[in-house]
Amino acid sequence: MKYDLLSKIYYSNRDSYESFYQERFQKGVKLDIDINGFRAFFSDETDIYRKLLEIERINSNICYLAGRLPGVALAQYESRCLIDEIILTNDIEGVYSTRKEIGTILNELEEKNKKNRFYGLVNKYVMLNKGGIIPLNTSKDVRDLYDELFLDEVAAEDPGDVPDGIIFRIGPVNVIDSRQHTVHEGLLPESAIIDAMDRSLMILNDDMMEVIVRTAIFHYLFGYIHPFYEGNGRMSRFISSYMLGKALHPLTVYKLSYVIKDNLNQYYKAFKNCNDKHNRGDLTPFILFFLDIIVEVCEQLRTDLQERIDRLDALAVLISNYTDDEEMQKLYYVLLQASLFSESGIPTSDLLELSAVSRPTLLRRLNEIKNNGLLEVSTIGKVKYYKLDTEVLERAD
Repeated sequence: MKYDLLSKIYYSNRDSYESFYQERFQKGVKLDIDINGFRAFFSDETDIYRKLLEIERINSNICYLAGRLPGVALAQYESRCLIDEIILTNDIEGVYSTRKEIGTILNELEEKNKKNRFYGLVNKYVMLNKGGIIPLNTSKDVRDLYDELFLDEVAAEDPGDVPDGIIFRIGPVNVIDSRQHTVHEGLLPESAIIDAMDRSLMILNDDMMEVIVRTAIFHYLFGYIHPFYEGNGRMSRFISSYMLGKALHPLTVYKLSYVIKDNLNQYYKAFKNCNDKHNRGDLTPFILFFLDIIVEVCEQLRTDLQERIDRLDALAVLISNYTDDEEMQKLYYVLLQASLFSESGIPTSDLLELSAVSRPTLLRRLNEIKNNGLLEVSTIGKVKYYKLDTEVLERAD
């Protein structure tokens, strides 16, 4: 059922606007924060819970599909999705980054080279998949997270964008949409930013609400508060991904920016609708929009997993056309997984660990696959990566 915006009712039926607002507000779930001078609330008489059930249903299917993947394929797919997410969350904010750049940081995380401009961001996204705990209880926690993720990068790009207040910013900032129009001015002074952020974090941590609903609310509130000069969008998407990981399969945390970028105009419009003073703090429209985004996240992930698994099953059958040796078939299968699920392939070190053979034996087997015209080799930095040429494999059918 379509949910009418209060701002739309104001312009179309002004005589009944006030009574309509009062009825909706009295029936709604009140939140301890104000938007444009009105107490924020949302209506739980909408199809919020129907959407939540749909998300849960698709998520169950995702868990089943991910459980079917071999461990190597799952780990490779996680890395691939992580790179996608970081590239796209940067791209939404006009921050240039390359797959090679992010992939190199990901492969060299153990070296803890913090001079890489996206080291903190990559490190934190990796942590999401491992179930790490991020403190998000106070404004200081938010600032600490920001420092880990973006401070060095922001300082290098423009020192004037570094937070200059006790915790956040002290100067004004405008929210710009994709057409470079100002759609919102962040809160001022800093004391109001801190107070609003602390209230928002209380909502985010309210266990009486569904995780995805409070994540949606916080995502909006973070944009409304706009606590930093630079990096607000990426911060709110990272925190949303972190929270989604508490309710959904870990792979979903790496798909949020992809779907948001595909719906960028509607994304900005959802913020604009709730920012309208005639909307009077009704956050229901943004919650419904955010839930639709999560439905699409889950749908796309499920479809992608299903297609890759189907292709893996179909191509695995063709391996026997090239070898009857059981150990060689296992190597072919690992390389096939690398082709379908990894970003660049599988490195020599991982192949040695999985094969449990000496380096000369592994290289001899790889050379045999190469002689069959099936081996693709690439080098990133000093590391070689291997995968099967699936086009050649398919021609064997």
